[in-house]
Amino acid sequence: MKETFSIAVSGKGGTGKTTIASLLVRTYIGWGRKPVLAVDADPNANFHEAMGVTVRETLGSMREEAFTKSIPPGMSRKEYIRLRFRQVLVESEGFDLMAMGRPEGTGCYCFANDLLTEAMRALERSYPVIIIDNEAGMEHISRGTIGIPDALLIVTDAGARGRRTASRIRDIGLSLGVPAERMHLIINRVKDHQIPPGNDNWLPLAVIPEDPAVASADLTGAPVSMIPDQSPARVAVQHLAGALDRILL
Repeated sequence: MKETFSIAVSGKGGTGKTTIASLLVRTYIGWGRKPVLAVDADPNANFHEAMGVTVRETLGSMREEAFTKSIPPGMSRKEYIRLRFRQVLVESEGFDLMAMGRPEGTGCYCFANDLLTEAMRALERSYPVIIIDNEAGMEHISRGTIGIPDALLIVTDAGARGRRTASRIRDIGLSLGVPAERMHLIINRVKDHQIPPGNDNWLPLAVIPEDPAVASADLTGAPVSMIPDQSPARVAVQHLAGALDRILL
């Protein structure tokens, strides 16, 4: 069995990436594959809300000078970085969550991106499963921030426009060196099992049905990962996790 595998969730905004990522985390916890590392790589962080935890500090809030001028005596920079990463982690039942967040002030994302890269390298061997909720687009893949994930899930709705966008993201992934066999199409919020034909032969690895429980969680602000076990979206994501296991293990 592979020691650790990483699953990155990508796609255009508003397609339900965070919902699918959070349900994957809950699935692997339920299967005893824990602790899971949940990584919110979207500066507009909301993975923690989907998981029902509170984030008090993000990588983006860390000051660059602290890693050069404020290292305690007798501690190397590498040791200090590991300590700070552990302090940023939100620990919960069965999973830890780390959020990239936004840089304070007017600074660019360069330092936060560098920290995310170092955090992934420092922490990855401590977790059997890593679930990464990406921002819309492929910036973290192009920058090498999260490396090449073992599986890249490209989420879309069932519409033709969304399917075309997903295909373009796949093409970008190919140009960045992501193997075709690691990229998987996920069609989300499908009504009445009706999926219009795509404009290519890229078949979905999973189809996630529209689920009233997800809509209710969104309306009430409840953690979407805690929808009932037998709700349609949760069952479909469990099947998705099973398909990923057959591919990755």
